[in-house]
Amino acid sequence: MLHSALINVMVKAARRAGRSLKRDFGEVENLQVSMKGPANFVTLADKRAEEMLYEDLTKARPGYGFLGEEGGIREGADKSHTWIVDPLDGTTNFLHGIPHFAISIGLQRDDTLIAGLIYNPATEDLYIAERGKGAFVNDKRLRVAGRNQLHDCVIACGLPHLGRGDFALNQREMAALQPKVAGLRRFGTASLDLAAVAGGRFDGFWERNLSPWDVAAGIVMVREAGGTVGDIHGGDVLKTGNIVCGNETIHAELAKILKPLG
Repeated sequence: MLHSALINVMVKAARRAGRSLKRDFGEVENLQVSMKGPANFVTLADKRAEEMLYEDLTKARPGYGFLGEEGGIREGADKSHTWIVDPLDGTTNFLHGIPHFAISIGLQRDDTLIAGLIYNPATEDLYIAERGKGAFVNDKRLRVAGRNQLHDCVIACGLPHLGRGDFALNQREMAALQPKVAGLRRFGTASLDLAAVAGGRFDGFWERNLSPWDVAAGIVMVREAGGTVGDIHGGDVLKTGNIVCGNETIHAELAKILKPLG
């Protein structure tokens, strides 16, 4: 499949950083038995991957801004374009040797997300999307699921954990949704959850308090697969971090349930 020059730039950068992460992932199991543990090693792997992405993306598109999880905002001469990058989404999975993690690259032009890439180096699954051109995984077209009744749906979500999240709010959300759906799933990598919604594996997804780099690429992916993405309360997802998505009907149903809860 022929890709645009922009997508080729993103793919090349992701694959190089992905090779580095895959090598590091292979070392995690060995480090599990050490007294110090692998946490410091994973932090270095994360930072190294981000620097690789920064080098490759800025070399290919000089002047574009860069917002990364590790390095924050790096201003560019071109104020219209910003890369929004998570070099290792699913750090906890990576840390525990679970092969469910991803590189996430989004590109924003002014206030519009125009391209996204999500890449899992462990499985080689490569998701790409460009505004107006559709979404694909390994060059196969993605479409959101067509189910329109919540009781038929499997919904992905995030869960609060030690030091992060509103436990009481999450309990209210679970109590409201669990009786209404076929199942809830929590996999710990927001970008791959969004990719799975785009591919119809999950019927919807919601999570609160995410960062722009967690969702930028996935937003493009879901929209280009025919889905609807928004803030739970109708704001700007990149600013609030409170995301809900699915096909048009399921998005609306989830938002209707979640919005009054908090």
